[in-house]
Amino acid sequence: MECIVNRRAKFSASHRYWLPELSEAENQQRFGANSRFPGHGHNYVLYVSLIGELDKYGMVQNLSEVKKVIKDEVTSQLDYSYLNDTWAEFQQTLPTTENIAKVIWERLSPHLPLVDIQLYEHPQLWVNYQGNNMEATLTVQTHFSAAHRLALPELSLEENTEIYGKCARVNGHGHNYHLEVSVTGEMDARTGMIVDLGELQKAINDYVVEPFDHTFLNKDIPYFADVVPTAENIAVYIAQLLKDPIASLGVELDKVKLIESPNNSCEIYCRKGVLNQSPANHQVALV
Repeated sequence: MECIVNRRAKFSASHRYWLPELSEAENQQRFGANSRFPGHGHNYVLYVSLIGELDKYGMVQNLSEVKKVIKDEVTSQLDYSYLNDTWAEFQQTLPTTENIAKVIWERLSPHLPLVDIQLYEHPQLWVNYQGNNMEATLTVQTHFSAAHRLALPELSLEENTEIYGKCARVNGHGHNYHLEVSVTGEMDARTGMIVDLGELQKAINDYVVEPFDHTFLNKDIPYFADVVPTAENIAVYIAQLLKDPIASLGVELDKVKLIESPNNSCEIYCRKGVLNQSPANHQVALV
C-alpha cells in the first residue's frame, strides 16, 4: 500500500528581484518594491512530501533520516542567507518562490522519493512543485465578508428549513470568507515567475473581492438571484469569473478553494473541465 508522508522544515532568508541587464527604472517597473536594494526577507515554511510503500517497520521513510537530508541539502545552506548569492541556480534564474521550490526539489530528489514540494513565502502565498520541468502552481489567499440566505424560492420556509436548517432564516447570516486561488504555469527561465503576482492579485480583487465584499449575495450579486449561494455555488461562480482573466495573464486557473468557516470549505478543480458544466452538475470536493 502506497502512502504519502510530509515533513515540515523552516528557514529564514532574504532575496532581491534584480536583473543586471535591465536599468534601475526597468527593474523597478518590472518588480516593484521587490527590486529595492539590498533586498527583503521571509520566514519560509517548507513541506516535503514523500511517497512509497510501507516497510516492515510501518514507515515510508525513517523521518529522522528525512530530517537530516533536508537539513544537509537545504535548510543549513539557506537559513539566514542571501539567496541570490547562495546557490548557483539563482544566478541564472531569480530566487522567486516558484524557483526556490524547483531547486529544492532538484537538491532533494536524488535522496528522497518526492511527490510534492510546498513552499510558503508567507501564510497568504505559497507554491507547489512536483518535478514537472518548469511548471509550478502558485496559490494566493485573500478574503471577503458577505451575507447570504440559503433557500429555494419555490419552497416554503418550513421546507427550506428542513433542507438548509438555520441557514434558511429569512434575514440571512454572514461569513468572513477566505479564498484561495491557485494558478499553474511555466516559470520564465530568467525571472523564475509563472505570472505577474501584482496582476494576479488585481484580477482576483477586481473580479471577486471588490464586487463580493460587504454584500448580501442573494440581492447584490445578480447570479445568485436564481442560484442558491451555498459555499459550493459561490466557489463555482468565482471560478467562472476568474477563468478568462487569469488565462489572459498567461497561466491556467487550477483550483478555487472557499473557506466559509473553520469547519466548512469546498474546492473547485478547474483544470478538469468542470467549468463547462451547469451549476447543478459541478463536481466539488467538500472538506
